[in-house]
Amino acid sequence: MSTEPTAAPAPSVATAPSVATAPSGAAGRKEDHLRLAEQQQDAGPQRNDFDCVQFIHHALGGIDAEQVDLSTRVGDFTWPVPLYINGMTGGTEKAGRVNRALAIAAAATGVPMASGSVGIAVDDPSTASTFTVIREENPDGFVMANLGVGRPGDHAKVAVELLRADALQLHVNAVQETVMPEGSRDFSGWLRGVQEIVEASPVPVIVKEVGFGLSSRTLRQLRELGVRIADVAGVGGTDFARVEAARRPDGYADLIGFGQSAAACLIDAPEFDTLLASGGVRAPLDVVRSLALGASAAGAAGPFLKAALQGPETAVTTLTSWLTRVRELMALLGAGSPDALRRSDVLIRAGLREFAELRGHDVTTYARRSEGAA
Repeated sequence: MSTEPTAAPAPSVATAPSVATAPSGAAGRKEDHLRLAEQQQDAGPQRNDFDCVQFIHHALGGIDAEQVDLSTRVGDFTWPVPLYINGMTGGTEKAGRVNRALAIAAAATGVPMASGSVGIAVDDPSTASTFTVIREENPDGFVMANLGVGRPGDHAKVAVELLRADALQLHVNAVQETVMPEGSRDFSGWLRGVQEIVEASPVPVIVKEVGFGLSSRTLRQLRELGVRIADVAGVGGTDFARVEAARRPDGYADLIGFGQSAAACLIDAPEFDTLLASGGVRAPLDVVRSLALGASAAGAAGPFLKAALQGPETAVTTLTSWLTRVRELMALLGAGSPDALRRSDVLIRAGLREFAELRGHDVTTYARRSEGAA
């Protein structure tokens, strides 16, 4: 739910009064996104490409879970865990409650957290408190501000200052914009826009999709622009083509499911400094699958939204359970660190294998990786 249509420049105001009502159009869109995303979660987990990633079980290969080090390198940062709460929402009273619950849970567990798109607060500073609550409840944690491509560089500075953010998520969402009734259909300046934000941001920029995947060509373009951290954010989780199609009466449902999965993007990725994986991460096993395919950390939004809507206590319990299970799965697989999972043996099956082979990758090498481990 970290999305916004491209907006005209707005005054760079980094402070704001307590929560007030957002502009009706923006506020209504944010409420629609929360409601429709929640409905997708209520439908239950759906099968996706992570189900095509199967670990080979080595019955005597496990280690003590207490020996597992969950810390991971993300760019120049060291995160305490290989899991993050992905950008969701902000700008309305309900969104503020969600962000508060998530921030409390992030502070209690050490899980990094991204905000929803801060663009609404840049345009209307009276909504800023629905975002600043994240830093108020999580003063020492790793926080990522979020902004949409198409915003000018000074907006990046405002977003970062507002949350005292450690990094800035810059989301690209051309498919969603295409379906969104209020969306822009002019994507011609997005490459320049990414470069402007990268140059203007006072903190590292993490470029992410919103659920349609970053292709190998896109990752190469980002690397040429100086981006060092990218979230492939693939299809398989909350589908914003579905969300936006539900907000209009004239179709566009044919774009539901458009794009590449996170698993496919990781397999097809070129050499890149740091890759993060989100989109379709339904459970701790998907986190471990992401790490095994080369991600430094995996993020989720929908499963944590459902917990946050039940309150901070449920959010804390959910995140704690996920981290416990990630540790247990790593011990089962004999991986003492997230990096060690890249030496685990996995089978790439079904449609994911077909995608990989069509893109020129020999997936049989994944099945024998432990043979070369020290």
